Amino acid sequence: MQVLGQPPGPSAGVLAFTAHHAVAADVHPDWVHDQLDADDLGSPMKGDFLTALASLLRRRQGALDAALLAAGRGGRPGLDLEPLDGDHPRLARARRYRTDLRAYAVADVPEAMVLVGRGFAGRWETAFEVPDAARGHGLGRALATAALHLIGPGQAVWAQVSPGNAASLRAVLAAGYRPVGAEALFVASG
Repeated sequence: MQVLGQPPGPSAGVLAFTAHHAVAADVHPDWVHDQLDADDLGSPMKGDFLTALASLLRRRQGALDAALLAAGRGGRPGLDLEPLDGDHPRLARARRYRTDLRAYAVADVPEAMVLVGRGFAGRWETAFEVPDAARGHGLGRALATAALHLIGPGQAVWAQVSPGNAASLRAVLAAGYRPVGAEALFVASG
């Protein structure tokens, strides 16, 4: 278990990797260790600890997500994308967690969108949305792949997916993202 300070940006977090956890928040290491069961490697990702941390930080806890990683490719995405701004609900949510947002709608399915932005610790992150009527035809995979073309070659691109969202998880895996861990982020309320 490693306790780090909060990285630059709006979010603190608890990160889980194979046999290693990190708390990236402005909390005292003794407080963290007092909350955890030293005999339970999974205790940093359990509800009791995450709830206590959210309370101490006075922040809202986000979902417990699988964290996946792929390399940016640069170049032209395989979809016809049009810049998207305005009041799209996914953009409003993304602004709480990310800066330097770039969002795009799919020209022939304008309800579908993909975004990239600087998220936790300044890393490039992506999110995408496929409308109900367009599901089951590979559009999620195409959007996840398009995100890799929106970022320069070789740059890391992260995707966070709820493990219960099987369709999105299949889409990012099919697009070449690899699971590297899990995370729960904490964003300031309000």
